[in-house]
Amino acid sequence: MLEIKQIQELYQVRAVELTDHYLNMLVKRSISFDDVRSAILSGIIIEQYPDDYPYPSCLILGYAQNEPLHIVAGLGNDKLWIITTYKPDVDKWEDDFKTRKAAQ
Repeated sequence: MLEIKQIQELYQVRAVELTDHYLNMLVKRSISFDDVRSAILSGIIIEQYPDDYPYPSCLILGYAQNEPLHIVAGLGNDKLWIITTYKPDVDKWEDDFKTRKAAQ
């Protein structure tokens, strides 16, 4: 199980790898590095993906500029791998942005 404290510590010491997908999505979705930083440091883990390849990963819910932000991140080789980030869609997530809405 991934722990938010470990993720936050790795982020703060800059033991971070940024995937190309993540960098492309930042630009496409108009999300800043500062927003991601705020969201990780204020975040909680809302879903765990222990079987992800190549490293276990999780979904983090954090806030930046009072707006929710989801970040998918993994841990491997003593580094934090940031895979993607997005603003949660209100059609797919409950008002708490922690719970997926049931498929309709």
